[in-house]
This record gives sequence, C-alpha cells and structure tokens, in this order.
Amino acid sequence: MENTHTGIKKVTLAGLIITLGIVYGDIGTSPLYVMNAIMKGGIVVNDWLIYGALSCIFWTLTLQTTFKYVVITLQADNHGEGGIFALFALVRRKTNLIAIITMVGGSALLADGVITPAITVTSAVEGLNILYTNIPVVPIVLTIFLLLFFFQQFGSGLIGSIFGPVMFIWFVLLAVLGISQLTHGAGVLNAMNPYYAYKFLSSYPDAIILLGAVFLCTTGAEALYSDLGHCGIKNIRISWVFVKVSLLLNYFGQGAWLLNHLADAKNVNVFYSIMPPWFLIPGIIISTAAAIIASQALISGSYTLISEAITLNMWPRIKVLYPTSVKGQVYIPFVNWLLWIACSFVVIYFAKSSNMEAAYGLSITITMIMTTLLLQVYLAKRKLNIVFRLSLLVLFLTIEGTFLYANLHKFMDGGWLTIMLASFFAIVMYSWYFGRKIKNKFITFTSLKKETEVIHELSMDYNVPKIATNLVYITKANKIDQIESKIMYSIFNKHPKRANTYWFLHIDSLDTPDTFEYSVHHIVPGVVIKVEFHLGFKVERRINVYFKQVLEDLEKTHEISMVSHYKSLKRHSIPADFLFVNLDRVLINDYKLPPLKRFTMGMHNLIRGLGINDVKAYGLDTSNVIEEKIPIVIAREEKKRIRRIGS
Repeated sequence: MENTHTGIKKVTLAGLIITLGIVYGDIGTSPLYVMNAIMKGGIVVNDWLIYGALSCIFWTLTLQTTFKYVVITLQADNHGEGGIFALFALVRRKTNLIAIITMVGGSALLADGVITPAITVTSAVEGLNILYTNIPVVPIVLTIFLLLFFFQQFGSGLIGSIFGPVMFIWFVLLAVLGISQLTHGAGVLNAMNPYYAYKFLSSYPDAIILLGAVFLCTTGAEALYSDLGHCGIKNIRISWVFVKVSLLLNYFGQGAWLLNHLADAKNVNVFYSIMPPWFLIPGIIISTAAAIIASQALISGSYTLISEAITLNMWPRIKVLYPTSVKGQVYIPFVNWLLWIACSFVVIYFAKSSNMEAAYGLSITITMIMTTLLLQVYLAKRKLNIVFRLSLLVLFLTIEGTFLYANLHKFMDGGWLTIMLASFFAIVMYSWYFGRKIKNKFITFTSLKKETEVIHELSMDYNVPKIATNLVYITKANKIDQIESKIMYSIFNKHPKRANTYWFLHIDSLDTPDTFEYSVHHIVPGVVIKVEFHLGFKVERRINVYFKQVLEDLEKTHEISMVSHYKSLKRHSIPADFLFVNLDRVLINDYKLPPLKRFTMGMHNLIRGLGINDVKAYGLDTSNVIEEKIPIVIAREEKKRIRRIGS
C-alpha cells in the first residue's frame, strides 16, 4: 500500500508554524471586519454594546470553535482526514437524507469559498483609505485576484512554505496591538463574564440581529475541521491555544479603544485605528499578506472539496491536475476560473467590505448546522451516551439556529448571493448523485462464470475477426463473479469481439483516504481475468498507469505473458496489443419515471456536459480506446399491439 497522505502528524515547532499557515487563515483574519460590522449594525454605541459584543465573541469562540470543533468534531476523523465529506464517509448508513445533508453542507462551504477571499482581501486593502482617501480599492483587489488565481495552476508549493511564518507574524501582531490598547483599559476583560452577553441580548430589541456580525468571528471553524488531514489533530489543538489568545487579545484591545472613542466608533476602521500611525503601511502590508493566505487556503480547500465530491460520486468528473510533486495537492481548472469570476463579481458588485458582511456568514451557518446533524449520526454509531449526544445536539443547534436567524435578516442585503451559489452547487450534487442512482437501478448483472464458456468459445472462433489480443472493459460490478449485462451485450451482440484475453477492471472506491491496492482473479486462466483496484478517496484515478503496473507484476510472477500472440511478432518479442472499450450508458424510455426523477435525470444529463468521460477521468490512452453507447431500457408493459394488414 502506498501512502499518498503527507499530512503533518508529529508535533514540532515547524509543524505548529505550518499549521498556522494552512488552518487559520480564515478565522485569523476576522478581526479585520468583525468589530466594524458590529459597530455599524444600527444600534447606538455605548459601553453596554461593547461589553455585550465582546462577551458574545468570547463565548462564540469558546463554545462553537473550541468546544464543538477543536474538542469534539476533530475526533471524527476518517483515517486522519476531516471535513464534511470525510464525516459522510464515516457514517455507514448512507441514506438519502444523510446524503442530502452532506450535499447542503458541502455546497454552502463552497459558497463560503467565494465570499471569504472577497471580504478578507478587500478589508485589508481598505486600510489604504486611511492614508489615501481616494485610492481605488476595487481595482487593486481585482489585480490581486487575477494574479492569485493565475498562479494557482503552478501550485502553491513554492510560496506555501512562507505561509506559516507570515501567519505567525500576523498573530503576534494581533496580540501586540491588542495588548497595547489593554494597557489603557484592562477593565474591558470583564466582558468574559457571560452576564454581559445575556444583558446585551435581553436589553436591546435588535441585539439578536447583531449576532449575524458576531458570528463572523467563527466562520473559519469549518475550514479548521476540513484541514485536519493536512496538519493532524495535535498540531491543530496546540496551535489553537496561541491563535485563540491572539484573537481575543485583539478583539478586547479593539473594545478598549472603542470605550475611549465612542463618538468615532461608527466612522472609523476599528482594526486599523488601534495601530500607531507610523505603523500603518507595514500593518496594511502584513494584513494584506494574511488576507491573501486566507484566500489561498479557501481556494485550495475548494479544490479538495470538489475532488472528494467526485470520488464520492457527488460531482461529475472534471479535469483534476497535480501541479507539484507535493502529494495530495490538486488544481481543478474549472473550479479555479469559476471562483475567480465569482470572487471578482462579488468585489465589483459590493465594492466595500462593509457591504459584503451581509453576504458573509449565512452559508457557513448552514454548513455548521449540517455538520452538527452528521456528527449526531456519527456519535450514535459510536454508541455514545444518548443524554450526552442529545445535550450536544440541543446546545449546538440552539447556538447555530440563533445565528441562522440573525443571518437571515441579511438575506436581502447580500445573503441571497451565497444562497444562490450554494443552491447551484447543491443542484449539481443532487442531480449527479441521484441521477447516477436512478441509472444504476436499471443496470442488470449476470454471472460471469455462466458467460465464461461462451467467451472462451468466442476467443477460439476464427470465423470472427479478432479485434485485439487483449480486450479491456471497466466494470461497475462489485462482486467478483458478476458482470454487467451491457458488457456481455457489447462483446456478443453489439459487434462480436474476439480476443485472446478479456480483462475486466473494477475500481473499488473506498471511504478511507489513502488505500492503494489491487487484487487479481483468474476466472478462466489466460482468457478471463478480473482486476480489482482498491483506491481511497484521495488517490488519483490513473487507471491506465496502475493497470500497466499490474501487468508488470503479473508478468514477473509468470501469470501472464506480455509478448504478442502473433507468431511473426512473437518471434521478435513485440509486446502484446491492448484495446479498451468504454461503454456509455444511455437511458431511454424515461417517460415512465416520476416527475422528480425525470427532473433529476434531465439535470443529470445536462450536467454531464460539465464533466469528462471515463476515458479522460481514468487517464486511459485515447489511441487504444473505442467508445460505444449501450441503451439502458426501462421495461414497460405494452397495452396495445400493432395489427398486421394485407398479405
């Protein structure tokens, strides 16, 4: 078994610093805009507002990020991998409802990948407005995006090594800026008392709406879980202590500054206001660098999400590239340019980070709720105490439900955008996943052993022109002794295909991330051979390459001969020829399907245009492939029979 996973497992200083660069870009840049969003929320700024807001931030980071994700959810790892798709893989009872919950959560997380780069980079660059009032922020952000997305195709291996040190400097800066303000107002630390959060929420009629702004402080928690496979649970948990302290020091430092400048609270950028004037330029540069790293993390995370969705049959196969020698790092051109267009649109449409705050948070709240539901199923599978499980469910759904209610108030102000994006992704996932299930219902299988006699006779029938020495099919039959009827139709009926050896390759996609194994079954030695590839969901589907390796192994053990069977070629040791047959299943007579299934299949067929076929997906040599369309017929009873007339 080859281990393609290169995550950081051991706890070292270098590992902790790398973790800062990979995991905490999103949540780490939240001080750029959270307090600004709260202060501009429409409520009169006074001491109670500041204390209440800080108390809500403290307990949100404590209960939601620390307790739910760092303490509990990180334990739900699939062989070291995290994220909502890994959690889905852990839930063995993959009912339709669980699949839909996963799709909704994954789609909302992808939508978050559009908003996060837009708001973080724009917030950082807007610091220049303090020094240069009329500086064109939008063109600068668009230029950064153009460069950022253009260089994705080359991989982030080279610049990725500096992410950790830059984020370490960023968090140190957050802590130092916060401490500098706390020296003039340490009393603000009393806001850690939950009484202030209660007082804030109970005293202001519109306070619950402000929770939509408070929620922005924990939006990176889901990304933290998704990056589990890259860094390991210990590195994340230890580094989180440093990150949380730095974030809280900065938030409370901003609060201390606001208590001394209540009159200016609604008219300034709070984050940059706590910086000394002489440090603004370096501060803006560091902030922009941190925002770019946060964007890179979300972009790379989107590639990983789509890659995992493809292997779980929740997304059509699309072109996936591996731009660097770093294992596990992928680049998906379609996703890259879709994100670039979407992020650029968000920046142009909203223009200011304050306008984007309404669009931010709603989608990730939905993802968190879906994770809570899946986590409940997982914990039930682990047979944890039901009282403990239900207590967690009530706690997290109460928190996240409240945040969802608060964020829904921002729907018309921008929240519609993330819901629209998430809906698009969800429709693609739903149509592909369930459309495939509908098609699979009409696939019939036959016993491979029953067909071997006919196959063997066909291989010896010299009246049938030989199409190839080795004929290869990819089969979806999970059982060793089964084969699709459509493959037998192709061999016997479509056009009789005589060959010396018939190979049937089956890809067993596993819930584990890195399994990389195969097994061989000689159904009829030398004539019918079935090869099972056991591949984890993070393993690249390079079937052409893996099949060649299998053939090399079998030749070494003298199970097959790779020399041509033709006498004239065999004398010169010319390698045997291979021909792949790729079958495209076409569903006909689908008018008997119920309306929802008809719609699903219609969308499924439409979405096929976004993807690539099995030939490209499995990396087959196109010069050795023929493609055939095989009908999947829905059996139906004919009420009428045509009548013959005349002689």
